Amino acid sequence: MTPPPSTPSTPWPARLVLRADRAVQALQPLQSLALFAARAYVASVFFRSGLTKLRDWDTTLALFQDEYHVPLLDPAVAAVAGTAGELLLPVLLVLGLGARFAAAGLSVVNVVAVLSLAEIAEAALQGHVFWGSLLVGVLLWGPGRLSLDAALAPRLRAMARGGRGAQGPRYTAPAAMDAASRR
Repeated sequence: MTPPPSTPSTPWPARLVLRADRAVQALQPLQSLALFAARAYVASVFFRSGLTKLRDWDTTLALFQDEYHVPLLDPAVAAVAGTAGELLLPVLLVLGLGARFAAAGLSVVNVVAVLSLAEIAEAALQGHVFWGSLLVGVLLWGPGRLSLDAALAPRLRAMARGGRGAQGPRYTAPAAMDAASRR
């Protein structure tokens, strides 16, 4: 929706608001692209970290034993869980498939990584804060239009409401199928 044009008699604060509205509308098409860029960047950081852990598993186990003190988990379990999270969740995030779930999971990995270190360099901490901020953006605003979530959501909503969606048979809950087959 385009804001109404201003006239010379329009007070300057109102003209300023109208110009700001136009500027925001001009930037709207970039929103999904920015969300995709954020998802891709964070996914690449975590995925590369997971690959590094996988390449030298003995060192990874030693790090979880000696350096990373993950609360409540055995170091070997923490190593497997952390590495799996760093390899699987970024794929979901970059595809935008269950993107909010992936962002939440990577947020947990990110926080645990910071908390599990006795000392962390300021630059490393700032990196974690930046990644966390991008993940919070995906959690709050979703993955955007350039995602499988956006492509699949209309079909899944239609199925959940009992419709056929874009294609495929109507979904019937198992209990309803049993009742229907007895008639």
